Amino acid sequence: MPDNRYELITILGPTAVGKTAVAANLALAIDGEIISADSRQVYRGMDIGTGKDLADYTINSICIPYHLIDIADAGDKYNVFRFQSDFLSAYNHIRHLGKQPILCGGTGMYIEAVTKGYKMVSVPVNEPLRAELDAKSDEELEQMLRSLKQVHNRSDFDTRKRTIRAIEIELHQQSSGHSFTFPSINNIYFGIAVDREIRRNRITQRLKDRLREGMIEEVQGLISAGVPVSTLIFYGLEYKFVAMYLVGELTYNDMFSQLNAAIHQFAKRQMTWFRKMERSGDTIHWIDGTLPMDEKINQIMSTIQQYR
Repeated sequence: MPDNRYELITILGPTAVGKTAVAANLALAIDGEIISADSRQVYRGMDIGTGKDLADYTINSICIPYHLIDIADAGDKYNVFRFQSDFLSAYNHIRHLGKQPILCGGTGMYIEAVTKGYKMVSVPVNEPLRAELDAKSDEELEQMLRSLKQVHNRSDFDTRKRTIRAIEIELHQQSSGHSFTFPSINNIYFGIAVDREIRRNRITQRLKDRLREGMIEEVQGLISAGVPVSTLIFYGLEYKFVAMYLVGELTYNDMFSQLNAAIHQFAKRQMTWFRKMERSGDTIHWIDGTLPMDEKINQIMSTIQQYR
């Protein structure tokens, strides 16, 4: 394949469409390395529930190098600011080797943080401020946050803890403004998608497979290793519902049905994020995830050549 003008190729899409396999096969074809954009695959020991699918990185006995997987301890609270920094380290390393960086994942905020160069600020914990805010009512906290910034969604109000952290971040930004300038990266987006019913069937079957493969035992092992149940609930999806089952808050059948529904909703939210990117002016070249792998890779390479 001839040189192209894109410094980064991004493979995105909702869960259960086969993004990793596409990225790995593309990396093999164009001498690339993969940078994961998954907010939970950064954690060591969280393998089955996050769907690391590490076998996908080996093709015909060739191991495709990947980055930003297993870089944080389970129980840690990784965030998008750290992701930006870790991404740049991996990205610069791959470029230094003369290889093509390929970003692959479904966490829309992480993807946009590096492809659009979000201006992020590292905000330390302010314990005196937190104590002061904790004395306020939920209504007072919400009013305070709305007075500090324009709130675009309700996620900052999901819990008191999140609201207090959002206020802490906003006050720090307004008082210090310390941040770093993220470099502009010439990127092209490819989305992997399948019919909604196919995706739903894949999600349900994959959940059954993961439970058979030891996902419950994986979560139990994390709890036994000292990861708080509250942190597992914070991680969401598989870790939230399996942890609730293990501590007796849900029956097995309720755990399965609620988790299955939550993953379907998660996939819908991912697609909503990607559609929002398109409405804001981003071009995502969508590839049919049911096509044979060779056809998917050929479509991607043909598009890259077309837009050179």
